[in-house]
Amino acid sequence: MRNNPPPPVILQVLPALGTGGVERGTVDVARAIVEAGGTALVAARGGRLVEELRSAGALHLDLPVDTKNAISMARNVARLQAVIRIHGVGLVHARSRAPAWSAHAAARRARIPFVTTFHGLYGSKGILKRRYNGIMARGDRVIAVSHFVADHVRRVYRVDASRIRVIPRGVDLPSFDPDAVASDRVAALRRAWDVPDDRRILLLPGRLTEWKGQMALLTAAARLAREDVRIVLAGPAAKRGDFRRRLAEKADALGLGPALRIPGDIHDMAAAYAAADVVVNASTSPEAFGRVMAEALAMRRPVVAFDHGAAPEILEHGRTGWLVPPGDIPALAGAIAGALDLDPSHRRMMGEAGRRRISGDFGKDAMAARTLEVYEELLSRQFPHRPGP
Repeated sequence: MRNNPPPPVILQVLPALGTGGVERGTVDVARAIVEAGGTALVAARGGRLVEELRSAGALHLDLPVDTKNAISMARNVARLQAVIRIHGVGLVHARSRAPAWSAHAAARRARIPFVTTFHGLYGSKGILKRRYNGIMARGDRVIAVSHFVADHVRRVYRVDASRIRVIPRGVDLPSFDPDAVASDRVAALRRAWDVPDDRRILLLPGRLTEWKGQMALLTAAARLAREDVRIVLAGPAAKRGDFRRRLAEKADALGLGPALRIPGDIHDMAAAYAAADVVVNASTSPEAFGRVMAEALAMRRPVVAFDHGAAPEILEHGRTGWLVPPGDIPALAGAIAGALDLDPSHRRMMGEAGRRRISGDFGKDAMAARTLEVYEELLSRQFPHRPGP
């Protein structure tokens, strides 16, 4: 009698387990592997998500895979080979460039499949930089977080389309559910931001850096000339530089000083979206995905964004929000004005359309299921308990 093959053992590799989108996606996929009957391993430095990973039933391997030192990277090859041998790993999935170099070598020596995920575009100027980035193009399957990224991978790294799979980042739909956000959470944020109930909120979440477009929003807001608007630029400051001070100076110069709020990092982003009347994504460079847009739509909030990068893959112009030409400040101001002036019924319709859009294509469960399908494709066998399509 023929025995069934053992459940798959999957090793994901990334620098550390912080709280960013890459790290959360890693934990979500690890949980899905375990729930489907497989074994999930994650090699990474520590971080705030280690306990969450362990509670999902995955094994955390604290290895120095974040290093860019050539000697240490070579040692990591041996370390990962040992992990593969001891745990019977059937597939390695690298999610970042530095650890991918060691993970690729270990997977090739073990003669097992190797998968990569392009979470961003990565700077590709110069031969050495493209060579360093190029490790992410060596996967037997290369996952891109958007069609925009997939096009970049094909064009810059000459990856054949047959090896590329587009799997958008997944939104945590239960966490970003407007019906699950209690009114007291929203009220607490409005008090912390010193925003009275009769004032409207323009929210731009993102790290305080030039390319996230905070300056563009301030310039557009000045064109609105509305006394009832408060502008909330929510996100951590850059480690170096004085961009926060420059934002405050810009607001004062435009007469927006009393309307500006820069509260720093927000730990309850669902409540922040719920408090917002309009969410703005004004990044000056194209974004590989656009997590803010997806989360805001999941929270039934209208979104105004520059029409580049992955924005048009997430946002449906006129249905769930507005797409405006990149860098066009008058158009940005006009779209924000239109969003603020929505009548209640139109606002509800737009919000419901946004929630349906994200629930259908951009939930974390869909992301994890599609990733497992990639694994199965290479392993030529299914996870024992994964439901079929």
